[in-house]
Amino acid sequence: MTQAELERLVAQIGEELLARIPAAGAAPKKGEGLNLPDQVCPGCVQRCAQTCARNTKEILAAGASRVSASERLTKIDPAVAALIDHTILKPEATRADVIKVCREARQYNFASVCVNPHWVPLVKAELSGSPVKVCTVVGFPLGATTTEAKVCETQAAVRSGAQEIDMVINVGALRSGETDTVREDIAAVARAAHSGGAILKVILETALLDDTQKRVACQLAKAARADFVKTSTGFSTAGATAHDIALMREAVGPEMGVKASGGIRTLEDLRQMAAAGATRIGASASVKIVEATAA
Repeated sequence: MTQAELERLVAQIGEELLARIPAAGAAPKKGEGLNLPDQVCPGCVQRCAQTCARNTKEILAAGASRVSASERLTKIDPAVAALIDHTILKPEATRADVIKVCREARQYNFASVCVNPHWVPLVKAELSGSPVKVCTVVGFPLGATTTEAKVCETQAAVRSGAQEIDMVINVGALRSGETDTVREDIAAVARAAHSGGAILKVILETALLDDTQKRVACQLAKAARADFVKTSTGFSTAGATAHDIALMREAVGPEMGVKASGGIRTLEDLRQMAAAGATRIGASASVKIVEATAA
């Protein structure tokens, strides 16, 4: 077991101990504990011994004889963590896999956890009381479903607790020059997301487009009132490049977010994307990336 794995294990044990502690004067209830808002200190990033004396005392009262205070966790750069959508979209992901990702997101204070729609209620429950957002995907990964289907997916996801929606554009329609179709597709999903209080990120699948098509897609997303443009699903022939991020930033200007996703595995990758204009990063190697800031 590596040092990083050991530190995460200790943090998870601390969470489990806290989850067994009921609110003062109340009998414990099923599911009560760390996930309740009134059990979590304002701004808590789950680094108990380093930043929260109350949680440390409660862990000791519950029976722990020692509490880990990892130097690595206190030294990670929170600004890097705040850029990252901690992502698990592989079809074979299990419930245990998703819970692990949620615990990591709470521990490192990532921007969001991004999952397939089936897992949204679970992620909402696991992230309750934390500032980490619930993100899901729509029309994923091909973008070729109907607008009605995308709207229905979006509405269902928002009802289940999604706060951010990453939708795939109709790539074939864009490549065919059907710009009105693409704009209306995005606009309908944007209305559905915004009416439920969620934001919308539009996935272009840049590997399948030339530079002119990328610019047009960005302009259509902006006209349709999306909040972000995003490079890739991670399921196509290539992922994010600094060239594409710079192009997308130029196309949408400073008003919109730009998300780099696909193939971002190192801190250097993230820094290149941020320097090119990305304001959000989609990654599954998030823990490795943020822990590199403490090295």
